[in-house]
Formats: sequence, structure tokens, C-alpha cells
Amino acid sequence: MMATFTETSDFPARRSESVLLAKEPLSQRAIIWRALKRNKLALFGITVIILLFVTTFGAPVFTSYDPIEMSPRERLQGPNLQHWLGTDSFGRDMLARILYGGRVSLSVGMAAVTLLMAIGIVLGAIAGYYGGWTDSVIMRFVDVMLSIPNFFLLLTIVALFGPSLRNTMIIIGLTSWMATARIVRGQFLAERQKDYVTSARSIGASHARIIWHHLLPNTVAVIIVYATLWFAFSVILEASLSYLGLGAQPPTPSWGNMLREGRRYMRDAWWVTAFPGLFIFLTAMCFNMVGDGLRDALDPRLNKR
Repeated sequence: MMATFTETSDFPARRSESVLLAKEPLSQRAIIWRALKRNKLALFGITVIILLFVTTFGAPVFTSYDPIEMSPRERLQGPNLQHWLGTDSFGRDMLARILYGGRVSLSVGMAAVTLLMAIGIVLGAIAGYYGGWTDSVIMRFVDVMLSIPNFFLLLTIVALFGPSLRNTMIIIGLTSWMATARIVRGQFLAERQKDYVTSARSIGASHARIIWHHLLPNTVAVIIVYATLWFAFSVILEASLSYLGLGAQPPTPSWGNMLREGRRYMRDAWWVTAFPGLFIFLTAMCFNMVGDGLRDALDPRLNKR
């Protein structure tokens, strides 16, 4: 009887312990992933983006055609079993050119976003943390840069330094960092007054440590969201410059110069322009979907926990 009473008396304690373990709070990463899983558009965007990167950077696995090898006998063939997306005016396989061209366009997007985010984060962090005249000088420079139409500034710089793939990456990055600087500055202005920053200062932490080890980690969520949006914008900018002949130069394929080469055949061979345009649209749309999904998942006011 005594043993039975002991087991019975221990049961409520064990049950309460199991309930506490079951209600253990989720990590921030788990909360974000749960919110993303509820967003079907964001999941669709992530899936398509992964497929784009796999197929473009693994292009030799998915096509045996050379993207620059010409075959005049097969010019302007519509989609068929041999050429799934048809051929262009030089008889080149459209699928191969889209995959290899996607590698170029996505590489430009990654390099440009890395550069513009690096510049914007550094200048925005310095302006937001130090404030005063430092903030005024940096923000007035940002205002001057924003007063110049971005696309015309791009055209001017490309015309001065010449069209090439490397120049396109650098120019997009150097002319598109201003919005990132403003966003990071605003986040730093809001965070630098909080208790954890005051505590770090009280124990003698250096300015650099406070910026990179305390403030920046609390800003990285917003930075990631805007990086996805800027990636989509960079792909469109690269396609626009290549369409005008100021980006990737033939015979190197990119989605923009494929549109440029096929514009004369839009009525007779719709696939020459339709498929590159579709991939530009799909890439930009999916990155925007992912950006919107991340914004909702990282916003505590929108994320129902």
C-alpha cells in the first residue's frame, strides 16, 4: 500500500514536469520557419529559387548543347523533342542559352547585392551609431545620390567605363546602396538607446564591438529581407543593361541580351523572347515573394505566435 501511494503521489509531479517540457518556448529560428511554412507563396518562391540555382549552376547536367555553338540549319525552330524551348536565329538551343544565361544573371545579382549591402551596412551603421555631424555628412551624401535617377546614373557610368560583366556587377552595387544605408541607420538609431547597449558600454566594450557584436545581429533580420528584394531588382537591372547592349556582351548569353537578339523575331518566333522574359519575371517575382514572406515572419506584430 505504501509503494502504491508513493507512485500515485509522484504522478502529478511527473505530469506537471512533462507539461512544462511540452510548453518549452520555441527558438527564434523555429518560430520564423513555422511562419514561413504557413505562407504558401513564400514556400513556392523558395522552391523555384532553389530550382533556378540548381539548374543554372548545374547547366551541363541538364543540357548537352553548347550555348554559343551555331547551327544555321536549325535556326528558329519552335519547341520540339530535340530542342525543348526551340532555337534562336543562329540555331542555338534556347534551353542551353537560358540555363547558362541564368548563371550569368544570377551571378551578377549575387555580386551586386553583396557589394551594395556591404557599403550600405557600413555607412548606415556608422551614421546610426555615432550620430551628430557624422550622421549628417553621410545622410546628405545619401540624399545627393538618391536625387540622381538610378538608371540614368547606371547608363552614364557604363558609357564611361565600357560595357562588361564585371563592370555591370560593380556599377549596380555602387549605385544602389543608398536605401540599405537608410534602413540600417534607422535600425541602429532605434537599437542604440536600449538597455543591452548601455550595459555593453558600462563594462567597457569598444565601439566596434558594440556595433558588430550587439547592434548588427539585432538588425540582420531586416537586412536579409531587403537583400532578397534587392536581388530581384539587380537581376532586372542587369537584364535592362544587357538589353541595351551595356551589360554582358555576346556571345556570352544572359537573359537581357537574349531578349535584345530576339526582338526582331517576336512575330514569327515568339519563343525567342517569351522564354527569357518568363525567366526574368519568374526570378524577380519569386525573390519578392520570399522577401514578403520573411518580412511577415520576422515582424512580431504580424507573426501570430
